[in-house]
Amino acid sequence: MNLVTVSGPPSSGKTSVILKTIEAIKRRALSVGVVKFDCLYTDDDILYEKAGIPVMKGLSGSLCPDHYFASNIEEVVKWGRKKELKLLVTESAGLCNRCSPYIKGVKSICVIDNLSGINTPKKIGPMLKTADIVVITKGDIVSQAEREVFASRVHSVNPQAVIMSVNGLTGQGAYELSTLLYDEEENIKSVKGMELKFPMPSALCSYCLGETRIGEEFQMGNVRKMKMGDMDA
Repeated sequence: MNLVTVSGPPSSGKTSVILKTIEAIKRRALSVGVVKFDCLYTDDDILYEKAGIPVMKGLSGSLCPDHYFASNIEEVVKWGRKKELKLLVTESAGLCNRCSPYIKGVKSICVIDNLSGINTPKKIGPMLKTADIVVITKGDIVSQAEREVFASRVHSVNPQAVIMSVNGLTGQGAYELSTLLYDEEENIKSVKGMELKFPMPSALCSYCLGETRIGEEFQMGNVRKMKMGDMDA
């Protein structure tokens, strides 16, 4: 079984890209399944079911979706192997720009859209910088010059990645993406013992544990303060 991790900022078009890409993969008679991770709510699993794709859904609730992903990915792989899938796609929640949802040795895709602003690639951390493939969406809404500038900004942040455009509505570019996802020689039996590409966001403070009161006397654990200069000036 091949394993692929797809991540990206909220509403960048991850689900649409996955659906169009799976359409192309199914033409090769390969069985594909999806596990959808999200925070509070998602009905994307219904879209996958309508497309005849085996799907599981996991909601992290009050937990960081990155940590939730890492805590459940081993069971997800077992589910995929039980279903005898050739390709298992995990779709992350729309993550914060510091998130790091990739595993070494597992194909990683970051989906980012042209409408997010030309400086957005510099604002996104490991989720973009450590991706193997960067998919840029919504290129039909901006000009050719804007597409080229945005792609150049992405390349400057992650020069090793394959950068390509996919239209989530028409499916243009999805076939090309599908050719990069499945490798007959790859066989993921388990992710136990494998390592993340980059450490998770670190936080264990009083607010993580349910504190709601504001004030220094209520702050404990991993707390970082801004340098405010001379407060008396």
